[in-house]
Amino acid sequence: MLNPFLAQQGGAIETPQIDYAAILPILIVLGAACVGVLLEAFLPKHQRWPVQVGLTLLTIVAAGVALGAYVGDAPEQGITTLSGTVAVDAPALFLWGTLLALALGAVLLIADRSVEPGGAFVAQAGISPGTVQDRAQVSSTGMQTEVFPLTLFALGGMMTFTAANDLLTMFIALEVLSLPLYLMCGLARRRRLISQEAAVKYFLLGAFASAFFLYGIAMLYGYAGSVRLADIAAATAGTDRSDTLLFAGFGLLMVGLLFKGSVGPFHTWTPDVYQGAPTPITAFMAACTKVAAFGALLRVLFVAFESTSWEWRGVLWAVAIISMAVGAILGLTQTDVKRMIAYSSIAHAGFLLVGTMAITDEGLSGTLFYLLAYGFTTLAAFGVISLVRDASGEATHLSAWAGLSKRSPLLAAVFTFLLLALAGIPLTSGFVGKFVVFSAALSDGMAPLVVIALVFSAVAAFFYLRVVVLMYFSEPAPEGPTVSVPGAFTTAAITLGVVVTLLLGVLPAFALDWAGAGGFALSS
Repeated sequence: MLNPFLAQQGGAIETPQIDYAAILPILIVLGAACVGVLLEAFLPKHQRWPVQVGLTLLTIVAAGVALGAYVGDAPEQGITTLSGTVAVDAPALFLWGTLLALALGAVLLIADRSVEPGGAFVAQAGISPGTVQDRAQVSSTGMQTEVFPLTLFALGGMMTFTAANDLLTMFIALEVLSLPLYLMCGLARRRRLISQEAAVKYFLLGAFASAFFLYGIAMLYGYAGSVRLADIAAATAGTDRSDTLLFAGFGLLMVGLLFKGSVGPFHTWTPDVYQGAPTPITAFMAACTKVAAFGALLRVLFVAFESTSWEWRGVLWAVAIISMAVGAILGLTQTDVKRMIAYSSIAHAGFLLVGTMAITDEGLSGTLFYLLAYGFTTLAAFGVISLVRDASGEATHLSAWAGLSKRSPLLAAVFTFLLLALAGIPLTSGFVGKFVVFSAALSDGMAPLVVIALVFSAVAAFFYLRVVVLMYFSEPAPEGPTVSVPGAFTTAAITLGVVVTLLLGVLPAFALDWAGAGGFALSS
């Protein structure tokens, strides 16, 4: 029966059309996350770890199968569904596949309990650091298994973030991916104070960035009368309104996106959080969050602001240069391996921004490929970092890595290969990624920026090579750290990262073809 109020208005609410096959990967991930929460409530404590690990891995595989089944029949121009709030197009499908593959490796690192007995996560999150109970839980075999549903919630938020077709959906997805990360950063089994400090810093700075993002949405709504990306694009193409609201809103929106992507000068959370968070969570953030952030940034710039690129490109030039400079120069001064990789990620964010600003098909495909390549290399690098340990846990100070090749030649060789990939040496995915991104920027008339990027890339290569020299040409300390034998999960994660890094460097055609399979769905 028609609602009386609706009858007075002369119509009924039309049920939105939903393409369930298109959004099935997201539904699987978020649905399994909810099931994981219920399992935490009802399962006995000793049963939670195997069930949660099995559920999480099965979920990622099932979502990947659903994605693969849809890709073959997906419309070339993409679709919008859920009343136009979600766009499932070629870039979204590529990013979903990338996120699922990276999440699989990250979950393997999270689930490992052989490198650190009991796992990298605290047995009880409510224990205060420094207490007797805190010292006792270090040797316990229990693990805070809530990290598995939290990981799935974060993954579901990332997938939605990259496919959001309007700014409100993007904001909700941003919070869904961020809140679990804030929690997981504070759950390290060892060095609890620095872990909790990292979580608080990430939460407070993330809250400020979200406020900027939301205020930008409000201003853009005031300008365009809509939060849909296509409507904003239409308003910028032909209107006599003042551009003050448009560019003020754009600037605030960019602050939120650039913060999440660790782009300088909005990078201040990155070194402390990378260092303090449990290393598996650092790997998850470094790989997946950057993919999600730049995936959303690409969609916003290509769909909503392409026609105004001449107005904002100069500002993003400056941001890219600052990010590359901060990452390359401050990375030289770091004495902690995790902080060094953090500054490396800031420099890489600047390189990614170079490709993002090239509003062309080559720029889109090159940036997507770079995200895929960088994610797997970084994931494997943090897996290696988790294996060098001393009595207090992970030995991340550079002095602990002296002479590592004499203690474990295989581990030193793997880490060297990964560092060379981050530096962009040929026959690695890092070289191909930089080549395609810089080529796209050159084709779009950004030659001066490419020259600057090459200079900072050379500067950044120095601190990668410094670690290589330290591992091979220095003597190990007599009572230095040991190299743990990795368990099956950590071995699988590192192997996955190394193999993909090598394959994308030698045979990149498949990934490049998929990344360039199509553009964004532009319908509102």
